[in-house]
Amino acid sequence: MEMDPQRQTGAAVPAEPLTHPCRPRSRSPPRCWLRSNPYQASLLRDSVRRYLQLPADQTVLILHAKVAQKSYGNEKRFFCPPPCVYLSGPGWKLKQEQIKARDLGEAGFRVCGYMGLDSMSSSLMETQKLNFEEQPDAKGFSCAKALYISDTDKRKHFRLVLRLFFSNGQEIGTFHSKLIKVISKPSQKKQSLKNTDLCISSGSKVSLFNRLRSQTVSTRYLSVEGGAFIASARQWAAFTLHLADERCARSEFPLREGYIRYGSVVQLVCTATGVTLPPLIIRKVMKQYAMLDVDEPISQLHKCAFQFQGSDRMYLCLSTEKVIQFQASPCPKEANRELLNDGSCWTIISTETVEYTFSESLACVREPVSPVPLIAALQLTGGGDVAMLEVQGEYFHAHLKVWFGDVEAETMYRSPKSLVCVVPDVSAFGSDWRWLRYPITVPLLLIRDDGLIYSSSFTFTYTPEQSCIPGQQVLSDIPQDSDKLLDSIHQEFTRTNFHLFMQT
Repeated sequence: MEMDPQRQTGAAVPAEPLTHPCRPRSRSPPRCWLRSNPYQASLLRDSVRRYLQLPADQTVLILHAKVAQKSYGNEKRFFCPPPCVYLSGPGWKLKQEQIKARDLGEAGFRVCGYMGLDSMSSSLMETQKLNFEEQPDAKGFSCAKALYISDTDKRKHFRLVLRLFFSNGQEIGTFHSKLIKVISKPSQKKQSLKNTDLCISSGSKVSLFNRLRSQTVSTRYLSVEGGAFIASARQWAAFTLHLADERCARSEFPLREGYIRYGSVVQLVCTATGVTLPPLIIRKVMKQYAMLDVDEPISQLHKCAFQFQGSDRMYLCLSTEKVIQFQASPCPKEANRELLNDGSCWTIISTETVEYTFSESLACVREPVSPVPLIAALQLTGGGDVAMLEVQGEYFHAHLKVWFGDVEAETMYRSPKSLVCVVPDVSAFGSDWRWLRYPITVPLLLIRDDGLIYSSSFTFTYTPEQSCIPGQQVLSDIPQDSDKLLDSIHQEFTRTNFHLFMQT
């Protein structure tokens, strides 16, 4: 089955096709499987239908670097780029209206937060307070510019912890970053692909920043605003760094896999806007010189420069808040070097993004929304009377149930990283399994017992095989006897089967 091209922007990859005869089930699921009582299920289904018609999601997006440099003694090496938090989705506005209806006023809706390291105590004195400001695109934004890890912390990895509240004291929830690797300082040795922890692969996300004369206060981050590249002192953007096949024309720009090496042709694509720069050649920087003959893997926090491919020594450069082109000066005595200015020297670092989405507008939620489950993969097993779907990810708990659109599935909690559910029969969606001709795609949701909805980017598709497309006769010589008719239908569908696909 070919994926819907409209969903390919999300890097959708269909799972391995597995056959499953779509026939009425004759046996009940095991007793350990849980399902809402009929009254609760009816209320939840009405809420889910309203949600699917007008999703009122609330999204918390955390952007942070993949590595952090340790501070020694009394110094404070603040994380660079600083961890950022974005609040988006129509659900935040709807929550504001609900608070106003309770006469708590505008001030009661303001969102504030605290961010720190996961090993810190619960004392808010050890965390940094975040005040969110509304941006032109209606997203709330804040960043933690004063976080660092000291040499007394002996861990090799840690996570950031974000706690969000409404200004009336109501807790929203607790959210974690992905793992961050601790390094003592940027590696000056030639990197080896035997140790790939610090290498940067094609297709990964990076941030670029510049410090004039190595002064922290002069740090500028490559970003995008209004469709144009800028150098911002307060916000940074994550860019997907792609290896390119330099033998092809610029307009084609086919992408390649592998680790990024100096001298490679690359392209930077903004993950938020899709805005891209022309093909660039990445160069190693040593003492403000671009090294033209270096061919080694790029490492975290390395100094590098970006030469426009096919240009006469033109490099990506910042000038205050503008991004311009700078022409490097050749070195008469050393042909393998070109002299740069401060604005053409960038520091590169890998970044991570974690996104939590929930919707509490249609639920009576009194508890924090956390832990917010994250779905990473789906695994279909079984067949015949019952097909099982394993939902793999993080932050699962026993109060969650899997929903296929507005149909609840019997769900069993296996571990914080695994839920298993029974795939509903296609007839639950109003389609007669005997005459299904077209694919039926439904969104996958996780719903907490109190009605809190956690949406995902995953969908589930019931797809008839090619032999069951319209215009083709499914059954030949249909018997007149009704029992034989149903038996023939069952045999035909057992023979042709149905393919169940998961995609994200």
